[in-house]
Amino acid sequence: MIDGVVLTQNVIKSAGGPTRVEKARIGLIQFQLSPPKPDMENNIVVNDYRQMDKILKEERAYLLNICKKIKKAKCNVLLIQKSILRDAVNDLALHFLSALKILVVKDIERDEIEFISQSLGCKPIADVDSFTEARLGVADLVEETESSGSKIIKITGVKNVTHPTVSVICRGANNMILDETERSLHDALCVIRCLVKEKALIAGGGAPEIEVSRTLLKEANKLSGVEQLCFREFALALEVIPTTLAENAGLNPIEIVTDLRNKHELGEKEAGISVRRSGATNTYNEHVLQPVLVNTSAITLASETVKSILRIDDIAFSR
Repeated sequence: MIDGVVLTQNVIKSAGGPTRVEKARIGLIQFQLSPPKPDMENNIVVNDYRQMDKILKEERAYLLNICKKIKKAKCNVLLIQKSILRDAVNDLALHFLSALKILVVKDIERDEIEFISQSLGCKPIADVDSFTEARLGVADLVEETESSGSKIIKITGVKNVTHPTVSVICRGANNMILDETERSLHDALCVIRCLVKEKALIAGGGAPEIEVSRTLLKEANKLSGVEQLCFREFALALEVIPTTLAENAGLNPIEIVTDLRNKHELGEKEAGISVRRSGATNTYNEHVLQPVLVNTSAITLASETVKSILRIDDIAFSR
């Protein structure tokens, strides 16, 4: 776990540029550091070496001008967006950037731009003329590190950001293990998010559903007509969750749900299904807990879906 941003791209060091920069000022550019291409397909015919020399001088001056503007803005780490039109950065530009002690990272994906700009506090720059110090991100350290045969870029100590980023590096034998790890992490983060939105935990294992179902059935007995039918059906629908849990655990669903109902009638409100105990037990004491938001969201969304279906008067099938 790294308190900062991690990039999987490599630092370009073919021209001898730095791989570690302290007190980094990070620029994120969307233009290319290579000679411009004409809009239409053209060929240039060179008659003698003087014309060739002139073209090379023009190219050199063009790239040097851009590199100087980048250095003038006090930038020492350059992130370049991936380009399909022309080279993101050519050898001559790399030579100038390494001489100016600027760390270069290319092939930043288009869909990563927004995340990187928010995480590092830098704004994407589409034109060299708008390359100013105010658009740069600030970090304590940018360095390329190698571990277990793979290289990553760590950006730590990021300043001036409203929501600091934390990166988790996962390593695995193959992509399947990594995908599974990512899913597990995502599930864990979703639980934390639910708790942040609503700070409450309740007993799991079907305990809340049975309790709500029991209460609704009691209410249904006080009503009559269509209302009674709706309450009763809603109560019975909630029993699907403990029934499914029992089936998944390899237990007898009818026995388990009946046992749960009895325990709840006797006042054991936190009685739920425990796989360890192979039956009904106090799930709160067993530490089988779940966020309240998970239950409320599930019931609300399911109810809204049913309401939407009930609002449909008739369905006409058309070929």
